[in-house]
Amino acid sequence: MTKQRGKVYLVGAGPGDAAYLTVKAYNLLATAQVLVYDALVDAQLLQCVPDDCLKLDVGKRGGKPSTSQAQINKLLVEHCLQGKQVIRLKSGDPLIFGRCTSEIEALKASGCDFELVPGISSALAAPLLAGIPLTDPVLSRTFAVLTAHEPEVLDWEALSRLETLVILMAGQHLPEIVDQLVKHGRSHLTPIAIVRWAGTPDQQIWTAQLDNILEQTTGLSLSPAVIVIGEVVGLRKYLQPEKIDCQVSTTANTFSPPAMSSNFPLSPLPLTGKIILVTRSVGQSSQFSDRLIASGATVIEMPTLEIGPPSSWEALDHAIAHLSDFDWLILTSTNGIDYFFERLTTQGKDSRALAGIKIAVVGEKTAQSLKQRSLQADFIPPNFVADSLVENFPDKLDGKKVLFPRVESGGREVLVKELTLKGAKVIEVAAYQSCCPSSIPPAAKLALQNHKVDAITFASSKTVQFFCQLTNNIFSNNDASQFLDGVCIASIGPQTSKTCHDLFGRVDIEAQEYTLDGLTQALIAWAINS
Repeated sequence: MTKQRGKVYLVGAGPGDAAYLTVKAYNLLATAQVLVYDALVDAQLLQCVPDDCLKLDVGKRGGKPSTSQAQINKLLVEHCLQGKQVIRLKSGDPLIFGRCTSEIEALKASGCDFELVPGISSALAAPLLAGIPLTDPVLSRTFAVLTAHEPEVLDWEALSRLETLVILMAGQHLPEIVDQLVKHGRSHLTPIAIVRWAGTPDQQIWTAQLDNILEQTTGLSLSPAVIVIGEVVGLRKYLQPEKIDCQVSTTANTFSPPAMSSNFPLSPLPLTGKIILVTRSVGQSSQFSDRLIASGATVIEMPTLEIGPPSSWEALDHAIAHLSDFDWLILTSTNGIDYFFERLTTQGKDSRALAGIKIAVVGEKTAQSLKQRSLQADFIPPNFVADSLVENFPDKLDGKKVLFPRVESGGREVLVKELTLKGAKVIEVAAYQSCCPSSIPPAAKLALQNHKVDAITFASSKTVQFFCQLTNNIFSNNDASQFLDGVCIASIGPQTSKTCHDLFGRVDIEAQEYTLDGLTQALIAWAINS
């Protein structure tokens, strides 16, 4: 059998936010078998690859140990020769200061197939996002893009005569850049703009002149930054809405014209600039994340719960075979509904088998899931918690037989206990099991390690418990609370909040309505008031 040939795609990731990724790049990531990525690549892009994709961080970080170029070349060749689809993901565009030449030479020397996929370079995106045109019929008929990684080798005499300069990798060399330009005849009144973390929620902009920019930025970290020097910087104030503050954070998630101010007249979305870590079940719908993104948030998903079948179907199968014996069926989660009806079908039955049985559900989402199966709940408690179901149950329970398909282990016992005290005979059967995933997605891990998270959401006690288990396992058995300093802990309801208090010592937000919509509204209120 002919061995499948591998291929390496050298892909540009754009300037920062995942929204600036090209459609072709996104489609390639979705089928990647190996991802080799750089330090400045947006962590959200790491979630675009399949779960079984091998992710290799080879980012070069100034002053820190990093993977050598020779090692990167070797990795690309090795995985390609193994027949893999390899994505070499580079910030910006792969051929603009991307060190691609060495990698391409290594691939060609080994007979590896490769393809270049363009990306939006920060050299073009950063000025645009700052509202600075690089060309103008009067002020800038030409511009040059350069790197200040080695300023001593540049021809400053020639560069000083150009109308507009765009300088990458320049944050550490700003004093020398200013000195060289003024020394070679550039006016000390020449406008200058520094755009840091362009196209991300952390974007910052400083504008000044060559003679006072150092005063504005002394002691500040300017990396990674794009510097624009020239008279076109002065056009920014004419191309922006009024009342723009030049030194503020912004985000690309507003889907509005470039703006850098929190007092932007068109009013940014309420969660703009907030990075929210969403804990959820593996494979669960991302509708909650979509709600947050629609409100302006940058969302990083961290599955903390794996749902699967119980260790045995015996008890559930027996209950399904005798459904006519029961007066009530109680369903407290969408997982319970999914597995119960899946097993009902397996046993050769359908919803008609529930004729004569009343159904109670906990939670609006659970009720909606039931409705999708063309069934209407007979009882939904006013508050979406199990305690409320017991307190407001519409039927006398004395002598009633109740079927309760539930999680196999780790669930709350209050429902069974209280219904039994009221005289019901409750038959608990395992319908599904929940457990902790084995790993944290790279994007979530990086965000936690780098303290980039503004809020973490928890929609159940188990997501809290497994979050702690994951972080303790992954981060050298350290207390998970070390990653939560300054992070808002958001809970969907009282029981989840209790677990947060037990494990974190606090909870900062609790939804007034115990639903994902309620949690979204609570986060919006927090963002507006913070």
